[in-house]
Amino acid sequence: MPGVEFGCRATIIGSMPHIQPEVACAEITRYLKDIPAWPQLPKRSFLENMYVQYSQGFPGVVVREDEKKIYVDRSQDLDRPLEQLYSAYLENDLDKFPISPEYAAGLHHFLALSGLSPLAVKGHVTGPVTWGLTVTDDAGKGVLYDEVLGDAVPKLLKLKAAWQERELRQICRDIIIFIDEPYMSAFGSVGMMLSRERVVNLLEEVLAGLSGLKGVHCCGNTDWSILLSTSVDIISFDAYNYAQSLSLYPAEVKRFLERGGNVAWGIVPNEEEALAKETAASLKDRLEEAMAPFTREGVRFRQLIAQGLLTPSCGLASLAAEEAAAHALELLAELSEKIRKRYM
Repeated sequence: MPGVEFGCRATIIGSMPHIQPEVACAEITRYLKDIPAWPQLPKRSFLENMYVQYSQGFPGVVVREDEKKIYVDRSQDLDRPLEQLYSAYLENDLDKFPISPEYAAGLHHFLALSGLSPLAVKGHVTGPVTWGLTVTDDAGKGVLYDEVLGDAVPKLLKLKAAWQERELRQICRDIIIFIDEPYMSAFGSVGMMLSRERVVNLLEEVLAGLSGLKGVHCCGNTDWSILLSTSVDIISFDAYNYAQSLSLYPAEVKRFLERGGNVAWGIVPNEEEALAKETAASLKDRLEEAMAPFTREGVRFRQLIAQGLLTPSCGLASLAAEEAAAHALELLAELSEKIRKRYM
């Protein structure tokens, strides 16, 4: 299948610094008309924290909002909830594990919007590696290291991702779902005792539930050869701070593009001081610099543009002010337009 030609259109990673979903959605749909995404609002509620947001229904999960804490209580009888999860998974019964409004106000407000006519709509789910290593049992061990619970993690996330994809199709036929895997930047360290094969299998189990375009996002250094070897259609990375991290894998990136893959270049910073000093012109120079190592390895520049998306470096919830997030989106839209006018 030939690559989807996004032509450096813009979208976001997911999170916004807003409290009110209607304000966040208005900003997104104002600047990102081609590929809007629903906003995750972690400042609105702890339930929208990326580790909590998709936890609803996981066997034994305990969320303490007042303590900002999530863990799995192994002392509970987990047999029945595990049976319910596996039953829904085997029957592909998406309605058993939805993402409810209190866990994703931005998603539900976005789903209720009218008058949108995008080319595609983007959603997101926390990846099994990141979720399963961050959410611990009551002894403080990542649930992914537990034989029974570890097997349940990708099954729950597959149902959540597939439910989300189905719901977003109310707005647009073409859906992109990113699996967010910040924990992959720890791959190979003592803090992450997972084999390459296990990581790929975990990701593929979640990806198998999706019929639209599938992406994976990691905002730090990682072994990109692992993620490039999966069935994802889009690799998303922080090109502002870690441009060199992907350029260490030119042969793998070239093969990925040749099979129709796309690269989402996270070129707009999500840190206020950096944002204040950048312009669309300076970011265009920085983007072309980030692409240069690949062209030196024989990847055509036009192919990188055609099979590219532009995003912020990571989520925008890290910004203190809503105005800064609006500025990031404005820069993103302006840069996309500049690149498209120049090269498409």
